[in-house]
Amino acid sequence: MNQRVNTEPNMPLADDFYEALIEMHKDLSEEQSETFNAKLILVLANHIGDLDILKEAMRIASADL
Repeated sequence: MNQRVNTEPNMPLADDFYEALIEMHKDLSEEQSETFNAKLILVLANHIGDLDILKEAMRIASADL
């Protein structure tokens, strides 16, 4: 498969994003945290909008599980 998902560092403010993501989870229960993650994934998947890219991203993310 010809990889089209960018797995190289591509976020200038990655630490800021990670901090904001952790902050969003701070006062959530485990169930709320899981729901937030699922909703965030769906929002970002909708933004990407390309099923082949999304399937490739899922394959990459699950490769070493």
